[in-house]
Amino acid sequence: MDEFDVSVRGVVKGFGGRRACDGITLQIRRGEFFSLLGPSGCGKTTLMRLVAGFESPDEGTIELAGRDMAGVPPHRRDVNMVFQNYALFPHLDVAGNVAFGLRIQKAPDIEGRVRAALEQVGLAGYERRAVTTLSGGEQQRTALARAIVTGPRVLLLDEPLSALDLKLRQGLQEELRRLQRSLGMTFLYVTHDQEEALAMSDRVAVMNAGRIEQTGPPREVYETPATRFVAGFVGSGNFFDGRGDGTMVRTADGLSIECRAVGDVTLMVRPEKVRVNGGPGLAALVEEVLYQGASTSIVLRAGDRRLVAEDPDARVRPGEPATVSWRPEDVRVLPK
Repeated sequence: MDEFDVSVRGVVKGFGGRRACDGITLQIRRGEFFSLLGPSGCGKTTLMRLVAGFESPDEGTIELAGRDMAGVPPHRRDVNMVFQNYALFPHLDVAGNVAFGLRIQKAPDIEGRVRAALEQVGLAGYERRAVTTLSGGEQQRTALARAIVTGPRVLLLDEPLSALDLKLRQGLQEELRRLQRSLGMTFLYVTHDQEEALAMSDRVAVMNAGRIEQTGPPREVYETPATRFVAGFVGSGNFFDGRGDGTMVRTADGLSIECRAVGDVTLMVRPEKVRVNGGPGLAALVEEVLYQGASTSIVLRAGDRRLVAEDPDARVRPGEPATVSWRPEDVRVLPK
């Protein structure tokens, strides 16, 4: 029995001379919540459509549970998809939408399976409701029930929460994760929202310009980014380009940072690792203090350099002088 529900090897897909997927290789384990994370146009939705069978690769192979999908149409693949716009049938009620795939399959006990699926997504008793009367969150749950009711091996979710407001989106993130665990189903999730991907996923693949720049557990991707793109897209950072001699990295504007790097490198310090007025450090001027509820961002100017800190202990105001510092172990070395 194959350990991986999805295996993608060397996949290339182009449109009009541009490669939306440029030699992508990844494997998704059975029962894993795996997210494709990246900006618009990076190729993540194209990759999902290739897995679903809506597109065919120009090069490379895609396997589901060890079976090569070359030439296998979407309806013959053991996957279902939840779309960004839900794609519900307005002329059918909730039960009719959820039952649609089961009726195509001529499955037994359709009514009971529909009822169970609606209970799983928190819509018990909604069977006869018109989908046009549902809220955005209820429509999303209906689309999810329709996708899981047939028991697919892999569920593909393309930005399913992007149309919802923040509070509802956060609540449904928790429910999706709980549902995935209870079903034991493999989820392949596409999002451009880094917080969403970090909160929900077992592993994340960060995509940029048709390629995967890093794959790993959320904490690993955040704390030890492999490239400058990953460091800047997954979270935020203060970046310093310079040359190291094994003990220090010196930047073009004369800043010396303690680090064992050698040669031309980029250094990154996360804002939450920066201390303001925590002792000797770089002289700076406070430009802005941005209160964000759970955190406060402090924007500082050190010469021509802009720095951002998230220091809960700092008590500063715009226009005040300050010192900025961090521990040497909090500096991340990135390839130039």
